[in-house]
Amino acid sequence: MSIRTIDWSPDSPASLLPGSVILVDQIRLPGELVYVRTQSVKEIWQAIKTLQVRGAPAIGIAAAMGVATAIQSEATATTPELANIALQAADYLSTSRPTAVNLFWALDRMREVIRASATLAPLAFKERLVREAIQVRDEDAAMCHAIGKHGATLLHDGATVLTHCNAGGLATAEYGTALAPIYVASEQKMKIRVFADETRPLLQGARLTAWELMQAGIDVTLICDNMAAHVMKTKKIDAVMVGADRITANGDAANKIGTYGLAVLAKAHSIPFYVLAPSSTFDFSLKTGAEIPIEERAAEEITMGFGRRTAPEGVKTYSPAFDVTPAALITAIVCEKGILYPPFALTPGLTTAKSG
Repeated sequence: MSIRTIDWSPDSPASLLPGSVILVDQIRLPGELVYVRTQSVKEIWQAIKTLQVRGAPAIGIAAAMGVATAIQSEATATTPELANIALQAADYLSTSRPTAVNLFWALDRMREVIRASATLAPLAFKERLVREAIQVRDEDAAMCHAIGKHGATLLHDGATVLTHCNAGGLATAEYGTALAPIYVASEQKMKIRVFADETRPLLQGARLTAWELMQAGIDVTLICDNMAAHVMKTKKIDAVMVGADRITANGDAANKIGTYGLAVLAKAHSIPFYVLAPSSTFDFSLKTGAEIPIEERAAEEITMGFGRRTAPEGVKTYSPAFDVTPAALITAIVCEKGILYPPFALTPGLTTAKSG
């Protein structure tokens, strides 16, 4: 996409400070493209919680920038005082959402910089945190471009891809993860067709993926989630490509609710199922997906989606935001370092998995 989903915007080209976090309000899409500009860590927390900013990599970037934002208005604070405020902001932002590991990865990275910069003067300390947050964003953009190049080798001219939720430029710094190979393939003059699940209950596929692909001139067809099996049977799907919010050491992958079902269907129809994510999404501390905390969302997202009641008042609901796809159903995991094939045994160096 030609737009930047999230970025740091300095007030003056001469200095990084003061500045604001600027992000696309994804709640307003596809009706209107609106940017939110904020200098408030509380507003960034709220943006993550309410899905104004969403997608595991984008959440991590927003959190890193939130830490930097928390201290920039402190005009008289000493460096130790700034460090304490920044660490408190990191702890606060970590409570926004529980499943996407990129959030915690980015906050841990900012904590390390905070502690390592304790001897700097206050202004230099503030600038150091801003530079680190910008670097988190820039590194994610580079990783997404690399994922696109690796993933495009799995496609051919005329291929049809089925995807779920939104794992495109809106969910990352640029290009996305699961959509990145489609953008790269398109740049290579390949014709790629996409079927996009609407992704209940908040319709990220309908509102975001369909909009994003149309903006890029990609051939996209929107389907309801429960049409996927029929589409696999009748439309010659060549690959399923999805993103991830957390991948454990054995290759289990958590992603938007409904992904697991797609993996089962892909297996039944002998369709390769690919998970695409940057290495910041890998959680090597967890052995299997059973250890991943699964966020549960408010009942109103099912019973009153987008403000209109669609279920009886008082009905019980169960609304997990994510599910876990077992590694046994995953054909390959694509990250910025290459294509990893089973058997997965993921480590920080990725030395025990085959790389393509």
